[in-house]
Amino acid sequence: MAPAEAGPSLHVEVALGLAPRRVHTVRLSLPAGSTVRDALFAADVWSLDETLTLQAIESGEWTVGVWGRKERPGHVLRDQDRIELVRQLKVDPKEARRVRYRAQGEKLPRGIQRSPKA
Repeated sequence: MAPAEAGPSLHVEVALGLAPRRVHTVRLSLPAGSTVRDALFAADVWSLDETLTLQAIESGEWTVGVWGRKERPGHVLRDQDRIELVRQLKVDPKEARRVRYRAQGEKLPRGIQRSPKA
């Protein structure tokens, strides 16, 4: 007698951006028809950060996406999908660039130097 075959399964990866340049990844095998929510519970992402809850995702404090496209927790997954959880930006990148530019001072033409203030 041949062994009973389980239903088709999906192989997905859950990536969680915990801090700048720090990503936690988990590879999962889930039954066909699983949703983003199912994958998040299977990966137990809730234990990795106290601010990460299903309510935080639904309110927009955390964003969930599949391959960089924003998706809802009820989105049905396909094989080889990558689920990404990212937190909100604390500073607008454009504003941070402006602040750095202002901090370096006014740009002078090449060869001209500022005289020290007395």
